[in-house]
Amino acid sequence: MTFVNHFDISLWKICDGYYHQHQALCLELQDNHQLNVNLLLLSLWLDKQDYLLSAQDWTHLQSETHQWEERVLLPYRKLRKLSKNSLASDEYQQMLNVELMLERKSQGLILHKLRQLSHFGKSSNLGTYLSLFNLNKADYPSLI
Repeated sequence: MTFVNHFDISLWKICDGYYHQHQALCLELQDNHQLNVNLLLLSLWLDKQDYLLSAQDWTHLQSETHQWEERVLLPYRKLRKLSKNSLASDEYQQMLNVELMLERKSQGLILHKLRQLSHFGKSSNLGTYLSLFNLNKADYPSLI
């Protein structure tokens, strides 16, 4: 069995655990540096699998994901945040649920792109991904 067979939707269940463990930091990195939380979590998972992607692969993943999210997810997220004070709590929860569905679509896109990449990286995925945003993984020891 090749490693690519491990890239299925179940890896996001593990990543959800990472998210709950580091939720505040993930959201801070998303809001302050425009990191993609799904890619950040993926970098942690891949590091634990000793499956290293190149900087070029991370740039490609970031670019492809950002293009889709810029058209669909990010405008919706902005609308949800702007609507928060004008909606009943159940309506706001419905918006959160739609955003979660869009996040899952983004995860599917990431998996599709990931299956097309080879693993020829030479350093930590987390470090490589953070470096795309001029960040250093040593500044985030809780993620290591």
